[in-house]
Amino acid sequence: MPQYDLRFGIWTQVYGASGSFFHPQDPPDASWERNKRLVLQAESLGFESTLVAQHLFNPRDDERDQLETWTASTALAAVTSRIEIIAAIKPYLFHPVVLAKMASQIEEISHGRFAINLVNAWFKPELERAGIAFADHDDRYAYGREWIEVVRALFRGHRVNFAGNHFNIEDYQIRPVGRYRERPIIYAGGESEQAQALAADTADIWFINGQPPDDVRRLIGAVAARPRHETPIRFALSAFVVARETTAQAEDELRYLFSLSQQDAPLRQAMAGRTDPKAVMFKTFARNPAFGSNGGTAAGLVGSYDTVAARIRHFADLGIETFMLQFQPFEAEMARFANEVRPRVDRLTKTAA
Repeated sequence: MPQYDLRFGIWTQVYGASGSFFHPQDPPDASWERNKRLVLQAESLGFESTLVAQHLFNPRDDERDQLETWTASTALAAVTSRIEIIAAIKPYLFHPVVLAKMASQIEEISHGRFAINLVNAWFKPELERAGIAFADHDDRYAYGREWIEVVRALFRGHRVNFAGNHFNIEDYQIRPVGRYRERPIIYAGGESEQAQALAADTADIWFINGQPPDDVRRLIGAVAARPRHETPIRFALSAFVVARETTAQAEDELRYLFSLSQQDAPLRQAMAGRTDPKAVMFKTFARNPAFGSNGGTAAGLVGSYDTVAARIRHFADLGIETFMLQFQPFEAEMARFANEVRPRVDRLTKTAA
């Protein structure tokens, strides 16, 4: 498997918090001003990427604030200079020609630092309350396959004629494209059979939710073995980090975080009742209880600085290139990671080379 330089990113705080909504040093704040400061801090600390997840209203509690993905990503492209900006996209919310034009414009604004993360919608009210039918799991992936085929062609500047089950597009082209590179990077999420097939066929990088190394090894092997018509697919992992001087201190902190999360239980239960029961990621989460979203601490990045660095290096040996990280309290723990863990990862990488 090809080796790439390790990259570290952060989850933009679109919900206001990655962990508990009741942390006394990290009250939920999904405002644009907070997220602008957060991403600029991440860039100054050397993080290479940020992921801006997509919901139109907060899935835990629709009375709480929610950062909008595409307007925020446009603004982040303008105020940053180096960090990659990844905007999540649910195909049912944007027609592909509209999204392709928006994404190409953000690619221009960022001078070639933009990417999309293709995700299958799992939060039913977001679509249903807007009068958009929430299709069956497999049907949503069939729709997404046509959708991304159109977007990819438009990204490359092709004049698109497409007749499918969901889209009928005639003689469509967008400009400008390709000023800084061939096209924006395409990430894809989801772990079902349909998601793996779609990622292998259309994505540059596949996002895996946080889970133990053996499960990650199995998933990487399954997708890497699928036929590809382009360069080999690359892999990214979501994880929540709890790192301290000693493993005992980190485990104490994790217990504290879990204690706080008990206050979030009613919010999680309400959200669980409004999700697609066929979504594989929730079955994965049930098998690997964790703190944080998208697998969180199930990836095992909890322990001393040296332990966390060694576990990151192990995932890298399995094929993970990009680590998309969560923390709480976010700003302070992000800085701790940059100052304490990342230098240790760099030293391990140099030793391995």
